[in-house]
Amino acid sequence: MAAKVYQYPKCSTCRKALKWLDTRGVSYDSIDIVTTPPKKAELQKALKGGMPLKKLFNTSGQSYRDGGWSEKLERVTEAQALEALVADGKLVKRPFVFIPEREQVLVGFDEAAYAKAFK
Repeated sequence: MAAKVYQYPKCSTCRKALKWLDTRGVSYDSIDIVTTPPKKAELQKALKGGMPLKKLFNTSGQSYRDGGWSEKLERVTEAQALEALVADGKLVKRPFVFIPEREQVLVGFDEAAYAKAFK
């Protein structure tokens, strides 16, 4: 099964990640993160893998700033934070990559992490 890459076409980091995957012949499904945000279960896999909740948020994005998430994140429950991420794809750090066969999640683009995940 191919990796799912939730990305935003205008995001330079997303374009860099997709180019990296293409250059190495990695099979993936590209999904527009704005129209189809990651599913709650996929976000939960990241947390179960040890990723901090805040790392799932696009902290430099407009939705994060407009929603007051820098203050809110300290007070909301994990469930409330996940609901917000599922409801607004622009809140999610991108690209968000879900590798179903290993239930692994990558957030952002780190060449070393991608090399390890897609060896």
